[in-house]
Amino acid sequence: MLQAVAALVGALAAAAAGGGALPVVTTSTDLKSLVEVVGGDRVQVDSLGSPAQDPHAVDPKPSQIARLKGAALLVRIGLDHEPWLGRALQAARDPRLTPGSAHDLDLARTIELLQTETPRLREQGVPHVHGYGNTHYWLDPENARPMTAAIAEALGRLAPADRPQFEANRRRFLERLDASLAGWLRAMAPHRGTRVVVVHDSWPYFARRFGLTVVGTVESTPGVPPSPAILAGLPSRMREAGVALIMAEPYSNEALVRQLAAKSGARVVILASSVGAVAEATDYLSLFDVNVRRLTAALARAR
Repeated sequence: MLQAVAALVGALAAAAAGGGALPVVTTSTDLKSLVEVVGGDRVQVDSLGSPAQDPHAVDPKPSQIARLKGAALLVRIGLDHEPWLGRALQAARDPRLTPGSAHDLDLARTIELLQTETPRLREQGVPHVHGYGNTHYWLDPENARPMTAAIAEALGRLAPADRPQFEANRRRFLERLDASLAGWLRAMAPHRGTRVVVVHDSWPYFARRFGLTVVGTVESTPGVPPSPAILAGLPSRMREAGVALIMAEPYSNEALVRQLAAKSGARVVILASSVGAVAEATDYLSLFDVNVRRLTAALARAR
C-alpha cells in the first residue's frame, strides 16, 4: 500500500513539474466548472456528483472511485452537503486525501455561510442536511470570488510554476463574472421583494443576491415529501402570503409540485441548481443566465 501511494505521489509530482495536467476530482459539476476556468489546460477535472440527482444522495461508481484515488486534489462543498463522500474516500483508501491536507480543498471554509445560528437535528439525533449552515453557497455568484481564490491557491501549491497562469485565468473569469452579474441584477431589479416558495432549501444565497423573499420550503428534508397535514395547509398559507412562484429543481417531485401549484395559484419555475442540470447551463456563468432568464419570464407572466 505504501509503495503504491509513493508511486502515485511521484507520478503527480512529475505531472506538476513536466507540464502534464493535474487530475482533480470535485464533488459537484459547479466546482468542476470553477476549477476548469482557473486551471485551464493544466487540469483534468472529474465530478463525482451528477446534476440530475439530489446532491446529498450521490452513489459514486467504481470508475469514479478509481479517479478519486488518483487525484492530485479533491475539491468539496463541505459541511454536511456530501454525506456519501466519507464512504467514497474509504473505498478509495488514499491517505493523501485526508481532510485538511494539501490535497483536500473544503470550499465552505472560504464562505460567509447562511443559516448557521443553531445546529439542527432530526428525530433520533440524526444530523439534518444543512444542519451547520446552508451548503448551496455557489448559487450566489459573488461567492465565486473567494471560491476561485482558494482554488487558484490550492492549484498553485501543487504546480508552483503555473501559479501565474492560474491567477491570470481567475482574473479573466472575474471580469466576465462582474459584467454578467451587472446584467443579472438589472434584469432582476424590477422583481425585488417577490415572495417565493422553494421545494428544497437550495436558494437562500441566490434569493439574497437577487432580492427574492423565500417564505417557505416544501421539503424540510431533501427528497422527503411533506406530511399530508403540512401539504394540506400550505396552499392557503401561500395565497395569504402573496406567493408568486414555486421554485423547483429538475429532480423535484413533479406530482407534488403540480398539486401545490394548482391549489395555491402560484406559477412553477424549474431552475438549475447546478451546472448541467438543464441543457443550457453548460458552465458556471450560463447557470445564472438560464436561471435569471427563466425567473424573469415566469414573473412577467405572473403579473
